[in-house]
Amino acid sequence: MKNRNNITEFILLGLSQNNEVQILCFVLFSFCYVTLLMGNLLIMTSILVSQLIDQPMYYFLTYLSLVDICYTSTVTPKLLSDLLVERKIISYNNCLIQVFTMHLFGAIEIFILTGMAYDRYVAICKPLHYQMIMSRQRCNMMVLVAIAWAILHSFSQFVLIILLPFCGPNKINHYFCDVYPLLELACIDTQKVGLLVIVSSGMVALVVFIVVMGSYSMILYSLHGHSSENRWKALSTCGSHITVVVLFFGPVLFIYIRPATTFSEDKVFALFYTIIAPMLNPFIYTLKNKDMKNAVMNIWSRNNFLKRKCVF
Repeated sequence: MKNRNNITEFILLGLSQNNEVQILCFVLFSFCYVTLLMGNLLIMTSILVSQLIDQPMYYFLTYLSLVDICYTSTVTPKLLSDLLVERKIISYNNCLIQVFTMHLFGAIEIFILTGMAYDRYVAICKPLHYQMIMSRQRCNMMVLVAIAWAILHSFSQFVLIILLPFCGPNKINHYFCDVYPLLELACIDTQKVGLLVIVSSGMVALVVFIVVMGSYSMILYSLHGHSSENRWKALSTCGSHITVVVLFFGPVLFIYIRPATTFSEDKVFALFYTIIAPMLNPFIYTLKNKDMKNAVMNIWSRNNFLKRKCVF
C-alpha cells in the first residue's frame, strides 16, 4: 500500500519520555495485560464448558470477553514493546491497520454491550416472552449485525485516513495510531473530515450510550413491582453492566464527541477503554454474579480432581 506522500513511518511519542516512568508503565501494563488475558479466558472457558452458554446473557458475555482480548491486543503489545525502546516507530501500513482493527473491535464491543442491555430489558420487563424474543437464532443474528456494522464503521475510518496526504512532520502525540492524532499531521484542512469522524464515531457512540442507559433506566423503574429477592438480583446484574458501560463509553465519548483536536489527557482516557476497562470486565461480571462464580469454581474443582487422579 503506497500513500500519495513521502511519509512511510510515524514516530509515536508514547505515554512519557521519562525512562523511569516508562519502566514503571511497562511493569504496570504488563500486569494489566496478563490479568486481562487470564481473566477473559477464564470467563470464556467457564461459560463454554457449563450450561451457562445456553443463556443469552452469558452467550453475549463470551463474545464480549473474546472482543476484549482482540481489542486490547491491537494496542497493548505494541505499547509494551515501545516502552522498552527509545525510538517508537510504526510503519504507515501498520498504522492504518491499527486504526482499522481498533475501530473494528471497539465497534463490536459497543454493540455487544447494547445486546446485553436489550437482553436484560427483555428478561426483566417482558419475562413471559423472553424465550421467544431472545432465541439463539435472534442472538446469532444480533452478533452478526454487530460484526457487519463494525466492519462498515472501521472501513469508513480507514478510508478517511488513507485519502489524507501526509507531508511531515510524522510525530504522533499518542501511544497508538488513532484518527484525531493523524488528522493533525495531514497536509490539508481536515475540518470536514473531523466532522465526519464526529458523526461516524462520536454521535454513534452517544446514541448507543443513550439507548443502553435508557434500557437500564426502564429496567430499574420496572423493579418496584418485583419481590425484594428478585429486585436485588436484577439490581446486582444491571449494576455490573452499567459499570462496564460507563467505564467504556465515558472515555470514548470524551475523545470522539468533540471537534477534531487532541489534548494531553487523551492518552490517560484512552488507557481506560483500551486496557483498564477490558481488564476489569471479568472481575465486574464475576464478583457479584453467583452463576459465574459457581462456573469458575467448577472449573477449579474439575482441574483439582484431574490433578489428584493423575497423582494416584
